[in-house]
Amino acid sequence: MENTSLLRFIDVEGLPLAVGLLIVGLIGLRVTTGWLDRLGERFSDRRLLLKQMSALLRFAVYFLLFLGTVTSVLVLESEALLAVAGSIGVAFGFAFKDLLASLMAGVILLFDRPFQVGDRVAFGPYYGEITEIGLRSVKLQTLDDSQVTIPNSNFLSDAVSSANAGALDCMVVVPIYLAAGEDFVAARALIEEAAMTSAYVYLEKPVVTLISDEFLGERFVTVVRLKAYVIDARFEKTFASDITERVKLALRTAGIRSPDQQYRDLELNLGREQAIAT
Repeated sequence: MENTSLLRFIDVEGLPLAVGLLIVGLIGLRVTTGWLDRLGERFSDRRLLLKQMSALLRFAVYFLLFLGTVTSVLVLESEALLAVAGSIGVAFGFAFKDLLASLMAGVILLFDRPFQVGDRVAFGPYYGEITEIGLRSVKLQTLDDSQVTIPNSNFLSDAVSSANAGALDCMVVVPIYLAAGEDFVAARALIEEAAMTSAYVYLEKPVVTLISDEFLGERFVTVVRLKAYVIDARFEKTFASDITERVKLALRTAGIRSPDQQYRDLELNLGREQAIAT
């Protein structure tokens, strides 16, 4: 009896229209978002904007498809239908409360914007690029090329850090370790030169070096921390590798030793002194 009363609220003639609407909408969404993604890869300076447009389009299409399907299939005329719909809504609410929480969190993320598609984000043990903000979850591509899927609701209760906050560039910090007593002024100049001549550096923002003495293992070392911006957050690790390689070569040429080199020199001198003494 209950099944019969529920069926009278379903417009069977509207089912083909609803199915066709879903198929056309989903195919159109896939084609359009794919086109936006390819366009973003072609024009890298507009990549983040195009990815954000793709995320907004996805939310809008899903919402319109939901409304179109409901209005095509359900007969929204009777007050009794509202009562039945309310009962069904409560049942679905209890059954899918976690899913509904993630859906609501996805809408909040879209408008509150703690991060955006294309941002480099640190969340818990994971760090990488946000590739998609969906209705249920966020997809994060780690630097090891692994895809991590995180439910939207997790971002409402845990801290999240964005390295570029919607900008294409982002800061990269590269620590360079020197032996204590080495010419840190000359080393600082070489490090800054290596950064400013890199093919990946973004010179519209400052290149900064900070010097400190720290206790590392069993000895003091001088640490020069380079802070510079990379032109595209995707080149973050490539930029750091390029800086490290060229700085090490420049320091070696200038005769400025690293802590390990100083330690090996001390061991070598100590061995020579012992050999002479014997």
